[in-house]
Amino acid sequence: MSAHIADANVRPDPDQELVAIADYVCNTEIDSAEAITTARHCLMDSLGCAMLALQYPECTKHLGAIVPGTTVPNGSRVPGTAFQLDPVKAAWDIGAMVRWLDFNDTWLAAEWGHPSDNLGAILGLGDYLSRKAVADGAAPLTVGDVLQYMVKAHEIQGVLALENSFNRVGLDHVLLVKVASAAVSALMLGADRDQVIDTLSQAWVDGQALRTYRHAPNTGSRKSWAAGDASSRAVRLAMMVDRGEMGLPSVLSAPTWGFYDVLFKGNKFAFQRDYGSYVMENILFKISFPAEFHAQTAVECAMRLHDQVKDRIDEIDRIELVTQESAIRIISKDGPLYNPADRDHCLQYMVAVPLIFGRLTAADYEDGVAADPRIDALREKMVVREDPRYTAEYLDPEKRSIANAVQVFFKDGSSTELVEVEYPIGHRRRRAEGIPVLEAKFLAALKTRFPKGQAQRIYDLCQDEQRLMETPVHQFMDLFMI
Repeated sequence: MSAHIADANVRPDPDQELVAIADYVCNTEIDSAEAITTARHCLMDSLGCAMLALQYPECTKHLGAIVPGTTVPNGSRVPGTAFQLDPVKAAWDIGAMVRWLDFNDTWLAAEWGHPSDNLGAILGLGDYLSRKAVADGAAPLTVGDVLQYMVKAHEIQGVLALENSFNRVGLDHVLLVKVASAAVSALMLGADRDQVIDTLSQAWVDGQALRTYRHAPNTGSRKSWAAGDASSRAVRLAMMVDRGEMGLPSVLSAPTWGFYDVLFKGNKFAFQRDYGSYVMENILFKISFPAEFHAQTAVECAMRLHDQVKDRIDEIDRIELVTQESAIRIISKDGPLYNPADRDHCLQYMVAVPLIFGRLTAADYEDGVAADPRIDALREKMVVREDPRYTAEYLDPEKRSIANAVQVFFKDGSSTELVEVEYPIGHRRRRAEGIPVLEAKFLAALKTRFPKGQAQRIYDLCQDEQRLMETPVHQFMDLFMI
């Protein structure tokens, strides 16, 4: 007779990775003036991206209450619309709008992502809590609180991404949006340290998205709403724990059944630094082009070459693209491109358009522009190779470059110069140059949705940091209603 075998049912202490995030969220006051100012610019930029997304029916068809006609007391407003929703669906809508055009901020490390995706949760839940507080006779949340939450969400997502590649095990980076948004949402709901840990455990154990929809041959529009979906799920999980749902303390480390064994090939997370305000201070803004960030400097190179090649497109023999390893793995593509989501994740497409037209806008990913036969003809002439220095400096925490170089060779043997750009205009090293362009992008985006006076009032408030921080969240959100 064999001996009876049973699992040891001894409840362990929470995984230290959860504890570290909870301690950071609950105990850290963000005192970096640079981080707060950068968060303000991030708020402006993200809302500007959301307003631009409302021009696209493929985005707007997803917005609004799941059951039409639903009314929600103290409901969250969705900027640029007349919707008043529950905070879970509002987080979905806002997150999808911010991310739709691939034009919001970016973080690049072992994992990639867009930390402003967390604004879906922060604004969706924050607006609801602010309105509820006023209805209950309490003090509302302020935009200053929102900026603090933004810094923390950026930091959690970004620090986890520094040394841990989820894409190499096939998981999408929106997992980190869910985790960061869950932690901050729990804090916003008044959770104590143990409840934040419980909420984080629920985020890690939850079903995680595959990267299938970001890569050939399945690239599709889900990548535009995946972050909104993750941020809304985070709000839902935080609200469940707020009502007493228990956590799973060894969700990461449990043998056989934990995240590490099931989804991370048995490896534990590695950490380069403690949580602080590093990520927000070093965030990358997409200022000039709605393009996957590994291609931003390549597009800038192509723009510089446009005048030299625009009248010689038919004379081009080959185009050499020099890039980093991550760009090759994510966005280097041959063959047909089937939809806008496919095109805005194709390095060759994003270089061909500015070479031909001297521009790259969201509209350039649509079918009408893509039908121009010159684009695919140029794509076929492109040769992509990695520069090991670009790859090394991409990962260097002191540099964090995203370098690309482009050179065009003609059939008569002549060529353009090799144009190299190592740091995009949205990089911390180019803040003085980039912020005025970011502000202009924001104002222009507001004017696509609101009358001139309303757009200017929003812009002026966002430019006055102290006044903005003192503004209640619900009053700020009301400025964006139509």
